[in-house]
Amino acid sequence: MEGGKRREQAKLLRTARKAHRVTGIFLFVFFFIIAVSGMLLGWKKQTGLLPPSATGSSTNPAQWLSVDSLQKMAHFHLSRTVGKDLSTRVDRIDVRPGKGMVKFVYAEHFWELQLDCATGALLQASRRNSDILEKIHDASLLDYGLNTGDWIKLVYTTIMGLALILFTVTGFWLWYGPKRMRH
Repeated sequence: MEGGKRREQAKLLRTARKAHRVTGIFLFVFFFIIAVSGMLLGWKKQTGLLPPSATGSSTNPAQWLSVDSLQKMAHFHLSRTVGKDLSTRVDRIDVRPGKGMVKFVYAEHFWELQLDCATGALLQASRRNSDILEKIHDASLLDYGLNTGDWIKLVYTTIMGLALILFTVTGFWLWYGPKRMRH
């Protein structure tokens, strides 16, 4: 390799190394949080972060109560077993036909209620620690706590995604560049 080209390659390597190092220094804590929370989210069922799904009395939808009736019963159970002052605004309703069970996941707190689809009986009231962890993972916990919509999450995930792309490119070049210079 000729001298001018070699100096150019060496300069590119120094620039890549500096970008890799500086970005790594500033984002180390965030990458650590993402890695640990992501690993725990991958194991959420096995670690108990996600409540296990209970089984209702009937898997036959013809025997089930209406969603409206089940929702009213869920609100009653929430008030009676978890807390009278909690919001009843539902984020999602998750029907598990094979288990004869329906989950009510609430929007303004981290509780879920599992009801028997046929009777409306409360099968389980559990804290959804996996939802808290998910909000830590993508920084939406700040949006949730500060009531800022989604903008903190969007900025955070954009910065972290771009940083990961930068690390991939510079990391590859730090590996490949010296090999290329030797030839």
